[in-house]
Amino acid sequence: MRKLIRYLKDYKLESILGPLFKMLEASFELFVPLVMAQIIDVGIKNRDASYVWKMGGLLVLLGIIGLVCALTAQYFAAKASVGFSTALRNDLFAHIGHLSYTEQDKIGTATLITRMTSDVNQIQSGMNLALRLLLRSPFIVFGAMIMAFTVNVKAAMVFVVAIPALSVVVFGIMGISMPLYKKVQRQLDQVTLSTRENLTGARVIRAFNRQEDEICRFEESNGLLVRFQIFVGKISALMNPITYVIINLAIVAVVWISGKQVDAGIITQGETVALVNYMSQILVELIKLANLIVSISKALACANRISTVFEVKSSIIGPDEAGTAKAREKGADALQLQKNSSLQDNQVCFRQVDFAYAGAKEDSLSQIDFTAEKGQTIGIIGGTGSGKSSLVNLIPRFYDVRQGEVLIDGKNVKEYSLQELRHTVGVVPQRAVLFQGTLRENMQWGKKDAADEEIYRALDMAQAREFVDGKGEGLELFIEQGGKNLSGGQRQRLTIARALVKQPKILIMDDSASALDFATDANLRRAIREGTKGMTVFLVSQRAATIRNADQILVLDDGHMVGRGTHQELLEHCEVYREICLSQLSKEEVQ
Repeated sequence: MRKLIRYLKDYKLESILGPLFKMLEASFELFVPLVMAQIIDVGIKNRDASYVWKMGGLLVLLGIIGLVCALTAQYFAAKASVGFSTALRNDLFAHIGHLSYTEQDKIGTATLITRMTSDVNQIQSGMNLALRLLLRSPFIVFGAMIMAFTVNVKAAMVFVVAIPALSVVVFGIMGISMPLYKKVQRQLDQVTLSTRENLTGARVIRAFNRQEDEICRFEESNGLLVRFQIFVGKISALMNPITYVIINLAIVAVVWISGKQVDAGIITQGETVALVNYMSQILVELIKLANLIVSISKALACANRISTVFEVKSSIIGPDEAGTAKAREKGADALQLQKNSSLQDNQVCFRQVDFAYAGAKEDSLSQIDFTAEKGQTIGIIGGTGSGKSSLVNLIPRFYDVRQGEVLIDGKNVKEYSLQELRHTVGVVPQRAVLFQGTLRENMQWGKKDAADEEIYRALDMAQAREFVDGKGEGLELFIEQGGKNLSGGQRQRLTIARALVKQPKILIMDDSASALDFATDANLRRAIREGTKGMTVFLVSQRAATIRNADQILVLDDGHMVGRGTHQELLEHCEVYREICLSQLSKEEVQ
């Protein structure tokens, strides 16, 4: 939590004024029992109505001042806690956005969503309560004890015994419950993951008639969460009855001791009432303090979880971002590789590249070595899991190689700033992702200042112009979240157009036309070939027809490159490629 306190730096004044006004409210509240004692001992005892009215007015005044102080404190506490959570959430979102695929895969999307939403909200709630009650409640507790000593020392000794006993109960329960709240939040991650999987995969679940199985799986995960919550709830629930027992025993002791002293004429009836009121104030404040501690326990657990995300640093950094010695060393190594390179006339070069995903026992790619000349179209084909997507993901540095190097224009990709590199490379991913907004806004992701003419040119090349014009709204066509109001093929064509608007030097199409019919796919390839002169294009596909006219075809099998060449060369020398072609095309089409 200490690491996150810096987010309060813009709210230092509010963080001071909130507790300060609460302390003022508490100060006025501590005088109320004394005023009540005076009303009983002077006004009622002497039947002095005017004195009762005067002191009653003082009580009302104390109440009004206390209310104003409480509202002011609430305003400042709310402003500070909301500002704190807003700044924290913004920074957390930005940090997650800068993490590489490796780190995001390791942490998990469901966990990141929980930490962005539930955890931040829990910290906000805990911060709000802490600013209002963390000083007020102890101040009332010890202030009431001190005020009790001003009334009667012997009766006040009950407070000296009761307050430590209550503190042991409160802090003991807090110590037990805090680790349990961490377990609750971890299980909440699992429930979030299950929910996300079921919502995003609803069609697949129904297609395989797995609704009942998924309901059972969710109920099991949710049931475990409920059991954790009930268990920690039972422990937290012990606080109120135990504190009530201690306080009520203390009140009995105060009344018994005070009663004897009233009989002896040592103290008055009003002072006895004041002592009981002070004990009641302690009860109320300790209940508040108990709830505060439970809330703070949750907030601290959530803060630790968020801190662990901030501690995760991206393994993909550019030379301008290399703030650590290790990163600078990595940049220096990359620079040396560049100096030693003689491939200044080549666009993209893979040199003995090995790659493995984090936690994987085996390499996903092994000894990949090829050169793509500037302006060439490179086809990449292979079976499922052969490493096609892994290969092209190394070019824009979504992942880093384990061994070897990837060069663009003779320069190691690690020597480019990430912004420069990803401006150079345009990517059309396997899964077509569109964002809520107009078509123009989605297209301008590729180029912020893209003119309508540029967008329409890209739509023409992507074979999307016809259906866009058919909808009658042009570039103002509203796209729902994820492109839900479009078909799969339409979404794919728009994602291709978005990449083409960018006019990158290198275009990667990762099996991005799988939902298109063969005629549209053929027209798309022809348009891209004619409209991207000088652009190096990587076509990843499972269709032999899609890549057969490529200048160079790479054939992957289980992470190894088993063939490289033109269509005719591979038919003669690569058994894997020949089998793929014969399984998809007629003999006439193959030749």
